[in-house]
Amino acid sequence: MYYSRLIEKEIELKLRTSGAIVVAGPKFCGKTTTCMLYQKSFVKLNTKQAIAMARMNPKAILPGENPRLIDEWQKVPDIWNQVKDDLDVEYDFGKYILTGSSTPADKTEIHHSGAGRIAPVKMRPMSLWESKESKGTVSLKDLFGGGTSFPWDLNQDFLLEDVAHLTCRGGWPIAVLAQKDIAIEITKNYWNGLFVFDDSENERFRNKKPEVLRMIVRSYARHISTEAALSTIIADVRQSNERTMDPKTFDEYLEALNDLYILEDMEAWNPNIRSKTSIRSTPTRHFVDTSIACRALNIMPEDLMRDLESFGFFFEDLAVRDLRIYASTLGGEVRHYRDNAGLECDAVVHLEDGRWGAIEIKLGGDNLIEDGATSLKTLKSKIEEKSDERSPSFLLVLTAVGGAYKREDGVYVAPINLLKP
Repeated sequence: MYYSRLIEKEIELKLRTSGAIVVAGPKFCGKTTTCMLYQKSFVKLNTKQAIAMARMNPKAILPGENPRLIDEWQKVPDIWNQVKDDLDVEYDFGKYILTGSSTPADKTEIHHSGAGRIAPVKMRPMSLWESKESKGTVSLKDLFGGGTSFPWDLNQDFLLEDVAHLTCRGGWPIAVLAQKDIAIEITKNYWNGLFVFDDSENERFRNKKPEVLRMIVRSYARHISTEAALSTIIADVRQSNERTMDPKTFDEYLEALNDLYILEDMEAWNPNIRSKTSIRSTPTRHFVDTSIACRALNIMPEDLMRDLESFGFFFEDLAVRDLRIYASTLGGEVRHYRDNAGLECDAVVHLEDGRWGAIEIKLGGDNLIEDGATSLKTLKSKIEEKSDERSPSFLLVLTAVGGAYKREDGVYVAPINLLKP
């Protein structure tokens, strides 16, 4: 069974407008399965023999009916150069699809950026809309257009226990399609095999100790959805595990985690505010999928239910994952806002045309919703009074559970299981 992915439209567009595309993302997020929909011939570099043969003659990988899918291309980095050279000689749209779950072992083997020839496409795990666990009655696109179709919905059949399960299970297609009683166990298997590099062709990964990578991920998970400084995470690794960790070694391990598309920090939004207010630029610590953080700390749904304060941070990460996926379909990006006056906003969705919307992420409940709405209105007033930015297209409190409605002050409230692009 195959569930359609939102990334399909971007892949189709890039194939019509670029000579090649490179689809990158974490292992098991569905890259190959989705890209197989578009190929007319393919080769998978998933065995030692295939990799060895490709390294001896990378140019021999290219012939085949187009689009030609080359899966795990990064194991033979020179394929990138061969694709570029081929497009220089005979350019045509949609000739190659490259997929990869890590960056190349030796980035120095790539002699050019691929700009103008090879278009990047980033793929993430499945959002709740893609996994058919969101009703999709609240549209991000509609909110940017004035919210004319915003529903009134009690949404009483979606419980906090359901959110806890989805947070721990994640958006991995193989877990999404599994029965509920074994889905989290499948995600556990993914986590257990994530840092097994014994047979990896990437020497940089083979040189990394899996237990150290797990320590760093665990520390990241403890600081999920916060602006923790990297120095704080280094100190946490030292203290929690009685291990020395100098900044240079930490940077090397952090680069490996980023190369595996596991971590995905959220950068700060910096509107030009005409005041003494200083905008904080520290990124918020996030994961490509919240289930990785849950598995790193061995957190199960019942653990989240017993600690609602921590649950709030993990839910924020889940919501950011979905918002990033939805925003990308609109040509937008997601940032966060915080200034030295203490004003913050969990997520600012900013589109290419300058429109933006502010979102506070809360588990739910009247008090938390009121706090979120108050913060959003304060941000709106500050931006309108002291910035050249246009007024926000919408203000939204995104909740884990509860109903969807528009407040008298104009702030929208909607649960995550009603949201779609």
